[in-house]
Amino acid sequence: MAKEKVLVADDEAGARFGIRDFLELQGYEVDEADSCRKTLEIFQTSRPDAAVIDYMLPDGNALDLLPRLKEIDATAPLIVLTAYGSIELAVRAVKEGAEHFLTKPVELQALLVILRRLLEDRRTRHRQLAGKSRQAREDVDPFFGTSAAIRQLAEQARRMISTESPILLQGETGTGKGVLAKWLHDHGPRAEEGFVDLNCAGLSQDLLESELFGYAKGAFTGAVTNKTGLLEVAHRGSVFLDEIGDMEPQVQPKLLKVLEEKRLRRLGDVHDRYVDIRLIAATHHDLGLLVREKKFRGDLYYRISTIPLVVPPLRDRVEDIPRLAQHLLRRLTADLGRGDVGLDADAEQALQAYPWPGNIRELRNVLERALLLSDRQVLGRKDLRFDVTLGSEPWSDDAQLTLPDLERRHIERVLRAEHGRVEQAARRLGIPRSSLYQKIKNYGIVLSKI
Repeated sequence: MAKEKVLVADDEAGARFGIRDFLELQGYEVDEADSCRKTLEIFQTSRPDAAVIDYMLPDGNALDLLPRLKEIDATAPLIVLTAYGSIELAVRAVKEGAEHFLTKPVELQALLVILRRLLEDRRTRHRQLAGKSRQAREDVDPFFGTSAAIRQLAEQARRMISTESPILLQGETGTGKGVLAKWLHDHGPRAEEGFVDLNCAGLSQDLLESELFGYAKGAFTGAVTNKTGLLEVAHRGSVFLDEIGDMEPQVQPKLLKVLEEKRLRRLGDVHDRYVDIRLIAATHHDLGLLVREKKFRGDLYYRISTIPLVVPPLRDRVEDIPRLAQHLLRRLTADLGRGDVGLDADAEQALQAYPWPGNIRELRNVLERALLLSDRQVLGRKDLRFDVTLGSEPWSDDAQLTLPDLERRHIERVLRAEHGRVEQAARRLGIPRSSLYQKIKNYGIVLSKI
């Protein structure tokens, strides 16, 4: 790693030599200047990481020089030295851009401490800027597309940005609920605070409790130290609980207490702790049905469902698929180090005809697989290898089927996805329950075999 470079500007050769010799022993590379003109020249060509500048130089002073140096590199820390120290002069120097003001003869150890701190601050700012730049490149737009469904979601989400109430994201697996949750945090009043996410699916009661609430030392066998829960980690920030419908019933009242009282208690602890969080929850389940089936607490459901947002499935925004696919291809080719890859018209039609049970996540997988298995710069229909549908039958081009055949097949797919629950399937299909029962009868669909 290259050494950090410091410019020492002083018209006295002896003073420059003393500072240069000391800083070089500390591992810095040092440039020297004896005038304002030379200082500006080195700043332009050598771009030092910091500068130590004598107030009086033969062709000007530091007050004239500082603004011009800041125009070249606003992040480089500047330290001014003077034999004529005064409070008024120090204030003027700081106003013009100096980070520090020292009187001569300078104490070299003090100069070293200040220089190290200023350079570390500069590195920290650069890391933050790099992080923001990288985030800007990596951020995914949850509203990519022009369909009516996605425009409606975007309008609703923007209205919810400033609210502190819990938000419930509903939608099928793979529609991008997690991306939307992060967008809501990043554009909300808590954007500068932490964003913590946890998927509740598949976690046992004990594991989920310890992850959310933490535990005290000795709370159970193996608890050899205190553990801070994710809800505490997210204090003043946002918590995203994905698949909240799968949360164990025993954990639900504890989460409700956090939302209503802003207090939690670690496992095995005797004291409550104050936490201030904003909850964003997501599920692909019908929570209303789970409440009726006594599988989800009604009081928690009403607490988190004040503001529901429904993320549309990909099949409801077919017109967005070609542009979305091209967008994903650009990101994938960048990750894989390939040049631009496109889709021909036949491939776009195939993408629009496919039912996408896995939604955007599946679309990305299909495109990534096509890129890995094909060297072509323009992908065709044959390069797309689709997964099986929601059931066990493989997808095929439906162009040869009659409209009733297509309707029957789609109804069977939706019923299978909803595990034979007619009410939920009717809601998903957008038709009355009575109409769906009539179609089931007309097509001879046997619900017990779904």
